[in-house]
Amino acid sequence: MISFLAPILAVGFGVAIVFFYSKSHPLNLKLFLAFSGAFLLSTTIFELLPEVYSHLDTKQIGVFIMSGILLQILLEFFSKGAEHGHVHFQKSNSNFPWFLFISLGIHAFFEGFPLKDHNNIIIGVVIHKIPIAVLITTYLLKSKLQTTKVVLFLIIFTLMTPLGAISSELFNISSNVIHSINAIVIGMFFHISTIILFESSEGHHFNLNKILMILSAVVLAYFI
Repeated sequence: MISFLAPILAVGFGVAIVFFYSKSHPLNLKLFLAFSGAFLLSTTIFELLPEVYSHLDTKQIGVFIMSGILLQILLEFFSKGAEHGHVHFQKSNSNFPWFLFISLGIHAFFEGFPLKDHNNIIIGVVIHKIPIAVLITTYLLKSKLQTTKVVLFLIIFTLMTPLGAISSELFNISSNVIHSINAIVIGMFFHISTIILFESSEGHHFNLNKILMILSAVVLAYFI
């Protein structure tokens, strides 16, 4: 149940931040993004990676992880990097952002698969989703999309990760296939989290605050 509810609450919290906080206080998500990227990367390495290596052939795992990295690169070609907080605001564009919508949906669906048996990954996905939800909501509100389309976008985006989690539980999928999909997700997480760490820094230089946020995320991910 928590694997279904937690991603929904994370997106809901991100949307609430936009409506109830950002109007009166300018948001600077760079530190939060750095923390989320480091935490997601750490939980992936500490928890998800050792599990797939204990169930699949090492060469096979490498192929799946690289496939996940390449898949994420392909998705970001269409989403322009929205998965790691890189959103372009275009007030003059009133067309529904189908490429963004589909790319984010595929990414969100895949990241739901490892949630069933990994509480730390759930925390990592939640921390990752909050700032992304803030940025996506801000982007949609600044666009000239109709309110119904904005609401529909957010609802479907919110449900995709829980749908991935439900799919891994309800359908009769063999454990090898689940581990293979998790290996693909590892590649996706690797790409996203490392991009976040570099893009959250000014000119790709880390300052002390970002270093402390990254270190705290790694330590927290190790001990929880």
